[in-house]
Amino acid sequence: MGRPYAAPGQVIGLLGGSFDPAHAGHVHLTREALKRLGLDQVWWLVSPGNPIKPNPPAPLPQRLAEARALMRHPRVRITALEAEFGTRATVDTLQALRRAYPKLRFVWLMGADNLAGFHHWDRWPEIMTQVPVAVLARPGQRLPALTSKAARRFARHRIDQRRAHRLGQSAAPVWVYLDMPMRDMSSTAMRAQRVAR
Repeated sequence: MGRPYAAPGQVIGLLGGSFDPAHAGHVHLTREALKRLGLDQVWWLVSPGNPIKPNPPAPLPQRLAEARALMRHPRVRITALEAEFGTRATVDTLQALRRAYPKLRFVWLMGADNLAGFHHWDRWPEIMTQVPVAVLARPGQRLPALTSKAARRFARHRIDQRRAHRLGQSAAPVWVYLDMPMRDMSSTAMRAQRVAR
């Protein structure tokens, strides 16, 4: 499908992950982000593999096809940009995106469970200083996320969720925690169900 297109000045939400498999929780998070963050588009960055997970995911073409079948929205693009750029770490992917699309604004999207373990990501403070970050609620993860090492380190850069629609116009470091209706789904649980069958 090639690289996605966006007009200069647009704000693009980036949702990265293995999507192994993509599920309704990803769709819900994406739709909430579009609605509440003033984004022009959301790009799913389906990764070749997750460097902090021990087991390899399903083949990339399969995961892309499943994601495209599930996430149907005119402002959402399902991409394999990490494979194209040859990056694995989010911080490197962001640098590559900013070089490839210098006239766009990016917002990193993540579930609250990811913020709880964010300090395990490669060069994670650089991610916070490269782009605004939106953290979306996940069941049972509010306290672990908001007391995490990353949340404490960047506490003074957190904005109130009532200002979330302006996040993409803000200079990093800046982040927001969004409370929202939640769906208790995870790719890990879905993979476990597949194995159990």
